Amino acid sequence: MSELTVSEVTASEVTASEVNSLARQLVKDLVPYASARSSMSGGAVWLNANENALAPAYQLDGTFNRYPSCQPKAVINAYAAYAGVSSDQVLVSRGADEGIELLIRSFCEPKTDSITICPPTYGMYAISAESNQTAVNKVLLDNEQLDLDGIFATRPKLVFICSPNNPTGDLIPHQQIIAVLEHFKDKALVVVDEAYIEFAPEASVVPLLSRYPHLVVLRTLSKAFGLAGLRCGFTLAAPQIINALKKMIAPYPIAEPVAQIAAQALSAAGIRQMQQSVTTINQLRTDFITAARQMPGVQKIWPSNANYILLQVADAADCVAALIKADILIRNQSSQLGLSQVVRVSVGNAAEMQRLTVAMQQYFSADNTALNNQPKREHA
Repeated sequence: MSELTVSEVTASEVTASEVNSLARQLVKDLVPYASARSSMSGGAVWLNANENALAPAYQLDGTFNRYPSCQPKAVINAYAAYAGVSSDQVLVSRGADEGIELLIRSFCEPKTDSITICPPTYGMYAISAESNQTAVNKVLLDNEQLDLDGIFATRPKLVFICSPNNPTGDLIPHQQIIAVLEHFKDKALVVVDEAYIEFAPEASVVPLLSRYPHLVVLRTLSKAFGLAGLRCGFTLAAPQIINALKKMIAPYPIAEPVAQIAAQALSAAGIRQMQQSVTTINQLRTDFITAARQMPGVQKIWPSNANYILLQVADAADCVAALIKADILIRNQSSQLGLSQVVRVSVGNAAEMQRLTVAMQQYFSADNTALNNQPKREHA
């Protein structure tokens, strides 16, 4: 047997347990984020990941043998113009998720600092913190609003506020966000996640950036722009914060094809296309809510300002399973703190929403006797 063959045999005999023994305890203990795509597969109608079904097509030019710019000027300048800020207030990253990661890595000392979040909310805030050995203060929303006293009782480095909030779809009142900003002056950064803000643009807190240098705003092209597959997000903040994040970001975070498509999406024509898509989605959302109000098994409907609707039903797992049989994927959000027996429905195109409505009507009709025995709650 040759030396090469012996080496190959030795390497092949390394067991999974031996490899696992090399991993940090943190990695062994960490529960990863269960994305919609990783936790569910199949189906012909995907309404479980808050994607935009009305996405336009894009074209690529040139060759890709050169490394891309870390912060491509065309993209930075276009997004700055779109958001109404200066270019030195913008960082582009691999989705807003990387922005979350960078903020925690840049401003939170492992095993020392903490962040504050307001469940039910986006799960990556907590997971990114835990992977950085940063504690997580959880202050539950109170009737879809912030529990200010609870938040003020924490001593975090970062406060994360999602508005419109995922998965509930509610907007956090401006006055509450301002109260948080006032309280944490010179104490912490306040991060407002506006991933879905295009569906309620009047609610953006970007105008507050000039008043509060510790405000950070997260944005993305994944939702209203219909570019979830692109993985392109933005962090808007004071130049000093942006410069700190640049020290932590990878040298080539944005691939050249991503930069080209992002620049096209942020052109005048691309923004018009996005706004037309938002108008259509908001109307489809309203139409579905109207239909859902007539379904006997829907116990509560959260008011939504995004491209999804949260519904409380008698049995969330059974509802999701029944729709899978109809080749439709929606998402069970019952594991979220503060929620019970809820499903989240993303707004698809007109044909998909019609198919969903019919399938849900059939499901609740088939289970009508059992459902009518459940206590009926008022629609929000």
